[in-house]
Amino acid sequence: MQPLVELDNVSMAYGHGAQAVRAVQNVSLNMRQGEFIAVVGPSGCGKSSLMKLISGLHPPASGNLRIEGKPVNGPLRSVGMAFQNSNLLPWRNAVDNVLLPLEIVEPYRSRMRRERALYRDKAVKLLNSVGLDGFTEKFPWELSGGMQQRTSICRALIHEPEILMLDEPFGALDAFTREELWCALRDIQAERNVTVMLVTHDLREAVFLSDTVYVMSNRPGRIVKRCDVNLPRPRDLDVTYTQPFQDIVHELRALIGGKH
Repeated sequence: MQPLVELDNVSMAYGHGAQAVRAVQNVSLNMRQGEFIAVVGPSGCGKSSLMKLISGLHPPASGNLRIEGKPVNGPLRSVGMAFQNSNLLPWRNAVDNVLLPLEIVEPYRSRMRRERALYRDKAVKLLNSVGLDGFTEKFPWELSGGMQQRTSICRALIHEPEILMLDEPFGALDAFTREELWCALRDIQAERNVTVMLVTHDLREAVFLSDTVYVMSNRPGRIVKRCDVNLPRPRDLDVTYTQPFQDIVHELRALIGGKH
């Protein structure tokens, strides 16, 4: 079966000529439909740049990048994105924040006026599915940090993307809320079978959620290790205290702490 995402010796740079800063160098990786991958590595290693490449927000300097066998030539509508900061619009309540992509992305944009009630119902059900029933009409300042991030993830999913890109989505949250949202994301991914790429500094988070972890080197970022996480699913938080889980985390930490 052909991979959903294929990167073959892809490099990326910011700027041009002698002033160009190489962010990613000769990266090769594949993502299967429904796979959950995590990308870890030292700060500034190109993890977020890799997301920009796959989402079509920045072109590769060299190599081949394909989604569903087709070259990526610009921003992809089939990608949803969420970041460390929820970036919710303060003048919109939770439902209206979730609806925002449907006001921008075709074909939903053209249908918004006549289908708004249907789309609104869809947004409410999505928010309810992540535990926000009773909070759908609340504004961002009325929501906790964890609730804001749940809303942000719902906004990234509302247009039913094939690929969900998450850039440190739980990095600003306390440990308890972070683990709570790991479980919420685990359930969303399992229910929807969406392909997920998670960029994180949290190695426990990467191992708990993913099928495959890629370790990147210092800039320019290269893949120095592909680690299959062969822990049974569905996983609950108790698995984080087991020896097999700890062994994978320690292996990843040793790779990131080394010189590459």
